[in-house]
Amino acid sequence: MKPGLPCLLALLCLLHLDAENVSGTTAPSAHFPTTASTSFLTSDFSTSSTSTSGSGWSSSSSQSQSLSNFTGSKDDHGTCQCSVILPDTTFPVERVERLEIIAQTVTKKFEKELSIVKEYVQLISVYEKKLSNLTVRIEIMEKDTISYTELDFELIKIEVKEMEKLIKQLKVGFVGSSVIVDQLEVEIRNMTVLVEKLETLDKNNVLAIRRQILALKEKLKECEDSKVENLPAVPPPPAPGSCAHGGVVNISRPVMIQLNWRGFSYKSGAWGRDYSPQHPGKGLYWVAPLNTDGRYLEYYRLYNTLDDLLLYTHARENWIAYGQGGGTVVYKNNMYVNWYSSRNIAKINLTTNRVTLTQTLPDAAYDNRFSYANVGWQDIDLAVDENGLWVTYATEASTGNMVISKLNDTTLEVLNTWHTKQYKPSVTNTFMVCGVLYATRTLNTRTEEIFYYYDTNTGKEGKLNIVMQKMQENLQSINYHPFEQKLFVYNDGYLLNYDLVFQQIPQ
Repeated sequence: MKPGLPCLLALLCLLHLDAENVSGTTAPSAHFPTTASTSFLTSDFSTSSTSTSGSGWSSSSSQSQSLSNFTGSKDDHGTCQCSVILPDTTFPVERVERLEIIAQTVTKKFEKELSIVKEYVQLISVYEKKLSNLTVRIEIMEKDTISYTELDFELIKIEVKEMEKLIKQLKVGFVGSSVIVDQLEVEIRNMTVLVEKLETLDKNNVLAIRRQILALKEKLKECEDSKVENLPAVPPPPAPGSCAHGGVVNISRPVMIQLNWRGFSYKSGAWGRDYSPQHPGKGLYWVAPLNTDGRYLEYYRLYNTLDDLLLYTHARENWIAYGQGGGTVVYKNNMYVNWYSSRNIAKINLTTNRVTLTQTLPDAAYDNRFSYANVGWQDIDLAVDENGLWVTYATEASTGNMVISKLNDTTLEVLNTWHTKQYKPSVTNTFMVCGVLYATRTLNTRTEEIFYYYDTNTGKEGKLNIVMQKMQENLQSINYHPFEQKLFVYNDGYLLNYDLVFQQIPQ
């Protein structure tokens, strides 16, 4: 409180009391948010209060009327108590500064949001023009009676057929097996399937298909340009299902058909195509991945055509309990598997998915005793060729060397047996062609070699040197199809095809 203010307050209090004595009324008081109170003894100002004249009261009364923001009273002890309300007249500088900062921040935010709104307005304008253009195009298509999409697809089909004719001419012009031409043939076949699929699903992808066709045409043109002129005449390959040749002398590069339907984790298994001498070209395709442990065979799928397999469509999925290993084959609409944890062979009818017969393979080792190198649980490996059903295995008596047996596909009885000098665990896989066993071994992670053969027709065995490329490190199974004269290889989960080249017999 400022100096001298208590005295002023005391004086005001006394004046107030005198006014009460004279008029018997109390001066009105105003109340404000901030108050200051102080107390004074009446003896301190008794003289001045008693010596005050009428005129003096009159002056003091007029002053008290102008100072209305105070109250006062005297208690029983003669103490004067006054309350004075002082207004807050201090200027709020800090509040003003805070207000100024807030105003600046709000201004910046507003400017930023305004710029974003301007960008959105521009984008809306662009999309509005695009939408308007698209609307006009759709209206034209709706009013026109001609179906451009149908016409475009018909043109694409014609172009694909022309390329199919050209690829056939190229295959005739090359000696042996051309990897590039074979790959182009597969791509053209896939293109045909894709066009038919898109025609039923999305008829507006014509441009993308045409780009792929142009790329294929360029590849075909390059193949035509690279052909060597005046090539010697190539003798025709043996007729499908025929053994009129001198055996396997070469093999093409692999053609990757598809990843198995269960995924990359299912690295072990087998696949192929059913073969029947009565209907050699009408067999269904089958894929039998093992579980991730590389041992159990529980699920397999059947496809009527290769196109269904490529597109994962129209598949029949079956369950069995349980096959073991990747030595599975399909012959005459029956699947033959090594039954789990035994030397038994089971025959499963593919139409009913029922086990129709099981038969023990005499003396055969099983449960990973003499499996292939880098391939587990394939002690018993079944095979199919032009002559029927075969099985390759080892026995304790053969000290692990491969044994070949010809089986009766109806009864699974052993018809004949041949003993080789080749140790089975040093071989990565085998397949049969025209009664001849061919064995492979690993050269490196990308190369295999067909290095050994045993001819059951003559009882002769020997060494070969046929290099075989592969996509992944391990070949889990190899199956031969006599009509197509191809190998169906299960390579770390991927399904591969190889064309075999045979030695021609002079006419």
